[in-house]
Amino acid sequence: MENCIKKFSEIGIKDIAEVGGKNASLGEMFNCLIPKGVLIPNGFAITSAAYRYFISFNKLEEKLNDLMKELDRDTYFNLSKIGFKARELMFQGVVPNDLRLAIIDAYDYLFEFKDPAVAVRSSATAEDLPEASFAGQHESFLNITGHAALLGAVKLCFASLYTDRAIKYREDKGFAHDKVFLSVGVQLMVRADLGCSGVGFTLEPESGFRDVVHLAGVWGLGENMVQGSVTPDEFLVFKPSLKNKMKAIIRKSLGSKSEMMVYSNTEDKANSTVNINTPWELRGQFVLQDAEIEQLGNWALVIEEHYQKPMDFEWAKDGINHQLYIIQARPETVHSREKTVKIKSYQIKQKGEIIASGKAVGNKIVCGFARVLTSTGEAGKLKAGDILVTDTTSPDWDPILKKVSGIVTNKGGRTSHAAIIARELGAVAVVGAQNATENIRDGELITLSCAEGEIGNVYRGKCIWTETETDISKIHLPELVKAQLIIGDPDQAFQLSLYPNDGVGLMRMEFIISNYVKIHPMALVNFERVTEETERLEINNLTLLYQDKRQYFIDKLSQGVATIAAAFYPKEVIVRMSDFKTNEYAGLLGGRYFEPEEENPMIGFRGASRYYNERYREGFRLECEAMKVVRDEMGLTNVKLMIPFCRTVGEGEKVVNLMHEYGLERGKNALEIFVMAEIPSNVLLAEEFAQIFDGFSIGSNDLTQLTLGIDRDSALIADLFDEQNSATKQLIVSMIKKAKKLNKKVGLCGQAPSDSPAFTQLLVETGIDSIAFNHDALIRGIQNINDALAQQNKSYLREHQTV
Repeated sequence: MENCIKKFSEIGIKDIAEVGGKNASLGEMFNCLIPKGVLIPNGFAITSAAYRYFISFNKLEEKLNDLMKELDRDTYFNLSKIGFKARELMFQGVVPNDLRLAIIDAYDYLFEFKDPAVAVRSSATAEDLPEASFAGQHESFLNITGHAALLGAVKLCFASLYTDRAIKYREDKGFAHDKVFLSVGVQLMVRADLGCSGVGFTLEPESGFRDVVHLAGVWGLGENMVQGSVTPDEFLVFKPSLKNKMKAIIRKSLGSKSEMMVYSNTEDKANSTVNINTPWELRGQFVLQDAEIEQLGNWALVIEEHYQKPMDFEWAKDGINHQLYIIQARPETVHSREKTVKIKSYQIKQKGEIIASGKAVGNKIVCGFARVLTSTGEAGKLKAGDILVTDTTSPDWDPILKKVSGIVTNKGGRTSHAAIIARELGAVAVVGAQNATENIRDGELITLSCAEGEIGNVYRGKCIWTETETDISKIHLPELVKAQLIIGDPDQAFQLSLYPNDGVGLMRMEFIISNYVKIHPMALVNFERVTEETERLEINNLTLLYQDKRQYFIDKLSQGVATIAAAFYPKEVIVRMSDFKTNEYAGLLGGRYFEPEEENPMIGFRGASRYYNERYREGFRLECEAMKVVRDEMGLTNVKLMIPFCRTVGEGEKVVNLMHEYGLERGKNALEIFVMAEIPSNVLLAEEFAQIFDGFSIGSNDLTQLTLGIDRDSALIADLFDEQNSATKQLIVSMIKKAKKLNKKVGLCGQAPSDSPAFTQLLVETGIDSIAFNHDALIRGIQNINDALAQQNKSYLREHQTV
């Protein structure tokens, strides 16, 4: 018996055929990444030769082949029966004495202390295709201690080659069952039961965006997260900021982490872990400190650089020595193999009643009949196109999930099994929807929408939506006019960054404040003025991790803006400072204590007028602090700032001076400050405003309402509201011409350029620098710009044509 045991120090990626992808990767990392500062727990591999020896010694090959011949390959009705019999054959097998001694010797002499706890993991490989991925198909066993338990776990791993899901996987992939072998990895356990653990991706797993590292983690061992039974903490780390040694964490989301898996005290070493309720004080804490998040981010860069491809990996933190370790890495298999250059966008037009909400996986909308199942034993109820609704899923569900159009789970996050398999299948999922199995009736028609940002919604009945497919390889950005996006939701940023674009012409801060901060900034500055007990409790819960409540606002706002800025980096992202009206501000937590009641908030205490007013001055300071973090600490200098609703030149001077006082100095660190041109005074006094600001962005909605004297919120006169009214167009043309004469940048944000080729033609002919569109109008808007430029070019040629 030769080559049955290989230490990690003796194997590398070239040995996949001998030890499988998982073990080959561990050996590769152990030998190549430890010298670069990445910590990898030691271990050894029981090779595929040992597995073949076990099969041969017990004369199982013919028996297993005969069993596989009995498998019904049309309906797979006898899959469970065949799998059970195959595993029984393996369980009854005997580990040959020389192999048993070799495994025991490796266990006794490789590690530094007696009877160490180890993880025993399956690592499969195929004879004809040694690099085939069998990720998630076979079993792993944790906290295995002692000779007998180790040998038992090895046999269980061997037997897991014939789990129902593994058999079906090979059938689907066209692998001959007798040509797939199993290696077993034995790796020193990191005491994550006393610490935490999780997974990471060297790209954003939903969109495939390459410039971030995505991390997720839970307290205790990580199996709960993979199975989707708990909602983890999630973190996004921006790679360019990491490389430049700037503040790199652009997103932190606190998960519920309701359960944690720890070692059990049972004598049954094959079931040596148990779930317990996570203590309340841990649920409200992030599993990683910022320095640890960035350490894992840097390790992710090292891993990706070594393998020269996107990777996903598992990490763990030892609760005794408090060290982080990488315990597994493998090539990312969803986005790395995508070749499509088509964008299919979905927009929901008519909604039904929301009956469940959770984390969105994918960006599609589907409709189907709900099948509320409690276990895989009810799989017979599922029909093709149904939407599975269940508490959680595990790899045992894999054989039946291919027929569903969508998945809804009560538990889990975006790195849970349900989320991963949905991405693999190109399906759509709403995970962590809490009471979905109670709220959704079995057999009812539902619509699953994951096209509305991070939150996925389940609607009762069939909704109405539109689908648009565009081959972006055939979309050419205009050369003379920037085509930019209007965006507010950070959760859509990475997906939208894949669209053809020249950056973001308008990033609305209000969406982040409403959906992520949720609290009026002045209620954080003067919390004592909030007296209603329920509201105080809610604010306290949201700011639980902060001694200074003001820092909560700065962190949440800076992370939201940074996510969008990172998605489009290094293209410019123009962030408009807050432009809520008083009635909208009052709707935030604690807002009613700080906002006056106005008859017409649309033209009242809004925009620039708020920033220097004592009612909001300290709130504006927090906005500026957040923008300073984004630009100066995170290094996202592609962020430009814009002031809305600036009525007078004097007001503009006050605001710019106040921003300087708060650390945002025009010209410093390439900072540009623009002004919205949305009041006739901005156009009439453009020369004076140009002395204060670096450019103009025409807000056609407000400019129209203030030119025509129409409250655009009034339904009674809505039919009179027209961005293309002659008076409005005259002001827009005047603004563009003045800006060009003053050598200032000028853009426009609005719907009209995508709706009207003639209006786009007017803007292009007048010399507009950029036009910003909502994402669903971007492709049409780009076409209108290109057509206008082509027409302009034809006119120029005609005028200069010589006879």
